[in-house]
Parts: sequence; structure tokens; C-alpha cells
Amino acid sequence: MTSRTALFDAHQAAGGRMVTFAGWELPIHYGSQIDEHHAVRQRSGLFDVSHMTVVDIQGTDARSYLRHLLANDVGRLQSPGQALYGCMLNESGGIVDDLITYYLHDDFYRTVVNAATRETDLAWMRSRSEGFDVRIIERDDLAMLAAQGPAAREQVAEVLGLPQCLELKPFHSMAHDAWFVARTGYTGEDGFEILLPATLAPELWQQLLAAGMQPCGLGARDSLRMEAGLNLYGQDMDTETSPLESNLGWTVALEPEDRQFVGRQAVEELKQTGVERRLVGLVLAPGAIPRSGAEVDTASGPGAVTSGGFGPTVERPIALARIPAGEVSEVSIRLRGRDLSARVVRPPFVRGGKIRDSILD
Repeated sequence: MTSRTALFDAHQAAGGRMVTFAGWELPIHYGSQIDEHHAVRQRSGLFDVSHMTVVDIQGTDARSYLRHLLANDVGRLQSPGQALYGCMLNESGGIVDDLITYYLHDDFYRTVVNAATRETDLAWMRSRSEGFDVRIIERDDLAMLAAQGPAAREQVAEVLGLPQCLELKPFHSMAHDAWFVARTGYTGEDGFEILLPATLAPELWQQLLAAGMQPCGLGARDSLRMEAGLNLYGQDMDTETSPLESNLGWTVALEPEDRQFVGRQAVEELKQTGVERRLVGLVLAPGAIPRSGAEVDTASGPGAVTSGGFGPTVERPIALARIPAGEVSEVSIRLRGRDLSARVVRPPFVRGGKIRDSILD
């Protein structure tokens, strides 16, 4: 049984090619994934991300609960509207999910978690809430749009009639009546993510398209996030991988030392012993496209592609791969019975809309 967002009819009317993703019927593209990708890099694109799960955490212990639940520390959030990215870990230090947490009030936080892990996440959150005065509320009444690209913020501000949202710093948000606007995203470009009552989403969708935004599907979202070096849960990280081997060590707050978050001991032990694997970027010559699961051969042992595809901005095949720790500049990828050479680089491939110099070496 699949679910549909409030924008299903709008996607069909716009020619969206619908596919099933994480139990939802969503557009993979509206004609050309490449055109949609370039629209976001160069101008602006609009995504329906209403399949994401919004969970409000309310109660007198909301802050202390989240400081226990998350490896990043919401204690760092000092002013309403601030947000941080981080992971929920299990006791072994594996990643249960990655999420953004918004601080609205001392007793009210909002989190956005992945659609594919909805049931697991909600069960995990509730299982760790014992002893805390908190209410864990799934907001399935809300829709979520992502407006991304160099022109996106100005277009959103004009359509919403909210020029004050242009003053938001990255990873900050504001509430306006039933609307919630955050300067966050999953494309490597600037922009906003907008939460609003699902009944109002179709009208806003049409208004933003009329303002010049291009509708974009899951395909462009994936190629954009991959070029930006952003992990996809279930491929680049999961319960068997630590943030330290997923380029997410920066999201683990070990200070102050007395904050006992779930998975802390395992992370500290791994930090002392050192990781055996690391997540790297790979650049291939034009031709074969690397896919998740492809074998990677290195001088230190085998690895595997976690995400792969064609990077429209860099105009060549790229991949993220988990390989043995240690310095290596080239590896070999097994694709359709052939061994293809790939250059190892540090993600992201694209930053601020521009190709990193090291990618073109």
C-alpha cells in the first residue's frame, strides 16, 4: 500500500513520471533529470518532500531528552529558530538515522527524519523517552516543499510576502502563522524548506512554479546531494556504520564530557582505536556509471560503492565509496565484468554551485 502526498495530482498534471519510493508515490522527474539538476544549480528548483517525517518533541524535558537521544548537542542551540544536523545512534555507535532538529522553545523542538525509516525512528524515539517528560508527536498533517537554488530564497520571500525570511542565516528558521520556513536543504545549494498545512500545499506549489521555479523530482535530488557529498541513509550510512566512518564525525559532540548520549561509549572507543573504513569520493572517466554495491579494489583491501551515478555539474561519473582506511589516490571499480580506474577525492564534488578544483585534476 503506497501513500500519496497532497501534491500527487499536481505532479501528474505537470507530467511527473511517478515511482514508488519509501512507500510513497513520487515523481522521479518531469521530463529531464539533467535539466532539473541544472535548474537548481543555476536558478531554482522546487521539490515535494512531504514524504519526509516531521516529529515534534514537546514537554518540560524536551531539551534533556534530545541531549540524550542525539549525538550532536541541542544544548548548542541558544536562540529560537536555530537548527542543527546530527544522528541518532544505537548503543553500538551505528546510525539509526540522520535528522535536522529545530529549537523553537525550551519545551518545543521539531525534527525531520527520513521517510524510509519512519516506523523505526518513531519506535526508537519512544523507546528512549522513558523517564523524560516529553510528547513525541508525528505531524502527518503537514506538507513540506524544498525550494533550492541561487534564486530560490528571493522567489519564496516574494511569493510568501515574507521579506524577513531573507534575513535568516543558514540552519535557522522562522514560524509565521501556520507556516514554518527554514534555510536548510539537501542539494548543496542555498534555499528554503517550507512546512505548511497539507491542504495549502497545492496552491503554494503553483504559485512558486508561476514565480519561475522548475519542478524537480527524486532523480535530480539524488544527483544534487551526491555532488554535494551528502549521505543517503540506507546506502552511505546505516546501523552498521559509525559517524566517524561516514564523514560525520563533526556531528558528534563529545563536549561536555558529562553528556551521556546513546552510543557515546562506542564512539569514544572507536575514536581511540581509529576507524578501519572511510567514506571517500570517486571520479571516473566518462563512460560506465558506478552503482551502489559495485566492488572497489584498493591496495589495502576491498571496498564498495555506496552511491554512484552521473554528476551533471561535473560532467562525469562520480561515486561515494566506503574503503579501508589509509591514504590512496586511485582504486579500481568492478563494473559489468570490467575493472575501471577511479581517482579518490575528498567530497564534496561541488561546493556553492562550483566544481571543486581537485575534481578536475
